[in-house]
Amino acid sequence: MQRTIDYLMGPGRQALQQASSLIRSARDVVVTGIGASWNVALSAGTLFSLGGRPAYMQEAGELLHFTAIPRGSVIVAISRTGRSIEIVQLLAKAEASGATIIGITNSADSPLARESAVAIVAPTMLDHAISVNAYSTLLIAASALASSATTGFASVADPLLRAVREGGQCLEFWQEELEESGWLTNGAPYYFLARGGSLGTCHEARLLWEEAVKTPATAMSTSGFRHGPQEIVREGMRFCLWIDQAQMRDQDLSVAHDLRELGASVMLIGENLPRNAGNLVCLLPTSPPSWQFVIDVLPIQLAAERLSRLSGVDCDSFRICSYVVEDEHGLSGKKAEASPNAD
Repeated sequence: MQRTIDYLMGPGRQALQQASSLIRSARDVVVTGIGASWNVALSAGTLFSLGGRPAYMQEAGELLHFTAIPRGSVIVAISRTGRSIEIVQLLAKAEASGATIIGITNSADSPLARESAVAIVAPTMLDHAISVNAYSTLLIAASALASSATTGFASVADPLLRAVREGGQCLEFWQEELEESGWLTNGAPYYFLARGGSLGTCHEARLLWEEAVKTPATAMSTSGFRHGPQEIVREGMRFCLWIDQAQMRDQDLSVAHDLRELGASVMLIGENLPRNAGNLVCLLPTSPPSWQFVIDVLPIQLAAERLSRLSGVDCDSFRICSYVVEDEHGLSGKKAEASPNAD
């Protein structure tokens, strides 16, 4: 994470400025990705909106197959390997549509990096399987682009770097809290709730539960949860809420209180939270305003690894999924033949 910030302020600064210029001059901007990269897009999209430059947000598979791309659009495509099938096919569709691609990736030799008008290549080694290192570096790069194209990234870089360093110093403490807490338990239903930029973290937590722990989970906005889904709350359920730095804090702490009153066990992640506000409270170091999501993914990444061990599963390997999904057929990439007797 530190190397990525240094890169964006150093060798990658020109690419960041070129990409920002393309966005500022475009009528339509689309931000896309798939898998963990789509969760990155959700967080970066919040910064576009807060900066007064709203972008269309659409997952790469939907953008590829169900969208007519307006001519002259700029598409910010996020992919750690730059080789996912939807991203590769989207390059050809963008060219045919007269759209310009800005690629954000960890792989300099990928189709995405090679064929983008501007490529921002975050410097990190790819993860063995599940995106953890790559997720955070893509998150910083995509968010820096959103900031650079709107309010400016240079003033954010130093305080963000401090937050990253302080977050690194908290890792062992968060691990100890997770080891001692009863919040993590095998077999319980897990719900993840957040707002703003942390909504991307919330959905990344769900993906970590599904990829690493191999167990179902649900993610949604805190406001969305209050409009109906709350009817599922029962004794023993697990909830994790991300509390924003400034917006809706009292309201969301009230949600946490009520969930506990209903018998759920609640984990809270945020800055300056009361220690008694949840069953497990992970306090974050101070981040620049609206940038908490860069740090607030770290405790839940640790939690997923811890729960995988409690559940007796290997969080570092896939049972079904390919490391890179390079085919659109089925789950294994093999095309199924329809039975002649099928109805």
